[in-house]
Amino acid sequence: MLLAYKSGIIRATQGFKLGVIAATGGIAVFYLVEMLLGFFHVRVPAINGSGFIGIGFSLFVVIIAALNLVLDFDMIETGVQNGAPKYMEWYGAFGLMVTLIWLYLEILRLLGKARRR
Repeated sequence: MLLAYKSGIIRATQGFKLGVIAATGGIAVFYLVEMLLGFFHVRVPAINGSGFIGIGFSLFVVIIAALNLVLDFDMIETGVQNGAPKYMEWYGAFGLMVTLIWLYLEILRLLGKARRR
C-alpha cells in the first residue's frame, strides 16, 4: 500500500477519504451491533460462517482495513508538509499501529474461515 500511495496509483482525495471513513464506520457499527446481539445469544451465521458470504465479508473488511493505511500515510505526509509539532509523530505512529493490528486480525479471521471451508 505504501508503494501504491507513493507512486500515485492510490490518491487520498476527499471522496476517497469519505468513502473509506464511511465504510470503516459501517463496519464498526456492524461489529458493535453484532456484539450487543451476542449478549442475547443471537448470531449472524452467514457473516461469521465459512461460506461464500462470510469469506466475502471478511475479504471486504480486509480491503477496507488496507485502504485505511492510505489514510494514515496521507495524515503523516500532510503533517510533515504543514510542519506539525513534534508530538504529532506519536499520533501518526499510533494510528498506523492500530490499522496494522486491525488488518492483521482481519487477515487471521479470513484465513480461519478459509481453513474451515
